[in-house]
Amino acid sequence: MENLTIVKVGGAVVEDDAQLEQLLDSFARIEGHKMLVHGGGRRATKVAASLGIESRMVNGRRITDRQMLDVVTMVYGGLVNKNIVARLEARGICALGLTGADLDIIRSRRRKPLAVNVDGETRIVDYGFVGDVERADGQQLARLIGGGIVPVVAPLTHDGQGNILNTNADTMASAVAQALAPLFNVTLMFAFEKKGVLANPDDDDSVIPLITPDIFRRLKADGTVSGGMLPKIENALAATEAGVERVVITLATALDGRQGTVIRRP
Repeated sequence: MENLTIVKVGGAVVEDDAQLEQLLDSFARIEGHKMLVHGGGRRATKVAASLGIESRMVNGRRITDRQMLDVVTMVYGGLVNKNIVARLEARGICALGLTGADLDIIRSRRRKPLAVNVDGETRIVDYGFVGDVERADGQQLARLIGGGIVPVVAPLTHDGQGNILNTNADTMASAVAQALAPLFNVTLMFAFEKKGVLANPDDDDSVIPLITPDIFRRLKADGTVSGGMLPKIENALAATEAGVERVVITLATALDGRQGTVIRRP
């Protein structure tokens, strides 16, 4: 099978022009088939504020009501996505901007209200138009990739009932990696502003080189890994369980796979 590298890049990198340019230079140098999945939450917050729309977050997750859904659809699927596509085209890459709704590549279900611990209290939270991924269509993506196209996927999906859903980009990257694993030798890379998963958040060089399920349980139990890094590693482990060759969490400018934290099965 041919090799495929899937890079997921977070909003903090996407929304910093210098970091984005470095990321895209590094991405352009990746040999073989590739695709990009991106975030963009900070830009959505700024655009919402300029329109007088309040951004509400619960434990780092965005509440997506009708107004906010319009904002994230415009920002993720339009402003951020097409900016990345244009810059990749300038680097000679044949890129195609997509959401999960395009070609029905990622189908989700709307998240039901959940009991969530907020500041020590349990609250029922309705996240609104937020999607939890049900399936990804690897065959559709493989047809694009096989045709020499580099998909650039925004963090939006649909429910098959005509509704766009705001969806976590890490989860989407893991889902498409799993769907493409039977068709390619897939490497999934989570690229962000740190060198990898850090043992000490105040020491950028304290990168944990390897995480397996057993190691993750220990790191989670002792608090070394917490917050937003937990779902990132959980998505990475889910991908390896589904046959993804290799998952790397690394610096956005280090997409050669030689640095960062490797996630794998034992």
